[in-house]
Amino acid sequence: MRIRGIRVAGLRGGTPAGGWSEELRPDDVVHTLVAVHTDEGLVGIGSVFTHESLVRGALAVLEPLCLNENALEPERVSEKLHQNTFWMGRGGSITHTISGIDIALWDLLGQATGQPVGRLLGGRYRDRVMPYASVLMDEPARLAEELAELRGEGFRAYKIGWGPFGRVSAAEDERIVAAAREAVGPDALLAVDAGGSDADWRGDYKWALRTSHMLAGYDVAWFEEALDPDAVDDFALLRREAPLPISGGEVLTRRQAFLPFFQAGSFDIVQPDTTKVGGVSESRRIAYAAQDHGVRFIPHGWNTAVGLAADLQLASGLAEVDLVEYKTGSPYIDEIVAEPWKLDADGMLSIPNGPGLGLRLDFDAVARFTDGADLRRLESS
Repeated sequence: MRIRGIRVAGLRGGTPAGGWSEELRPDDVVHTLVAVHTDEGLVGIGSVFTHESLVRGALAVLEPLCLNENALEPERVSEKLHQNTFWMGRGGSITHTISGIDIALWDLLGQATGQPVGRLLGGRYRDRVMPYASVLMDEPARLAEELAELRGEGFRAYKIGWGPFGRVSAAEDERIVAAAREAVGPDALLAVDAGGSDADWRGDYKWALRTSHMLAGYDVAWFEEALDPDAVDDFALLRREAPLPISGGEVLTRRQAFLPFFQAGSFDIVQPDTTKVGGVSESRRIAYAAQDHGVRFIPHGWNTAVGLAADLQLASGLAEVDLVEYKTGSPYIDEIVAEPWKLDADGMLSIPNGPGLGLRLDFDAVARFTDGADLRRLESS
């Protein structure tokens, strides 16, 4: 089975707020879907956490390297793309776009073999996993109301992030966390994300250490992105001194970028984004390296239904992955799927056991968010 061509389409019209200092608008494109077409008619779907124009620019370089390649060899093909473009700079739009291609190739391999991606990664360790509802912080009363609604929907794990946290006062930070803990109850998993990769983030090591002690008092499961994402040494010091787990890594790309953090002991939990880091192939390698360094792997998932499906397959195929991120309130997760995501009575998501990603998209819904693009066709509609 050979790669015949690749189509892409940016998602727009329903982009949720991201909490960024330059806030997103509904028509801003930050996620782009990728469709890899084969000479046997199968189509694999991937997702990229990058603007469509950047993906198209990268694809002008990458697609000629893909054409006529074996579509059933995702790791080899993805590594070929990395190695033939490293001189353009590791990371960034090239690596992000390879992520979407790699996810689509794993989807194709699963379709061709009739197996879920998790089994192709080595075996299905689990058939369901706990999603944590990921929401932006707000003033305490509004945040508590949103969390209470999510609790009523069946979620049992939550992460609150960005918004006013670390940007107003220590007292306001504590009011937010106290309200969140009361809303979700004493037994729920509650994590806090400071949003240190925000363009205007100013939280330093001393702020992070003081804040970590406050968070520990509310039994917070982990403290995410408390520092600038490149602060390897400060993360290592914070991890040694803080009374709760420290996490990060969502903006890093390729496995090579993670090694300094692992070697320095910077993270208790690492959170690569499969739609940025290099796809399923690279996520698996990072997960193995994390395990070797005693670091917990929980994929970052503020992206799309395709990204969530890839993370679910990673959770199936990796022994220690017991959580996935679920971005609530995003039509790119909830509205473009043919069958709605459903929590079971224990607040868990079933991991699809169908071929490939096990995801069926509603292509009419996809078209509404992609200016009418039909990713099932290689020719532009």
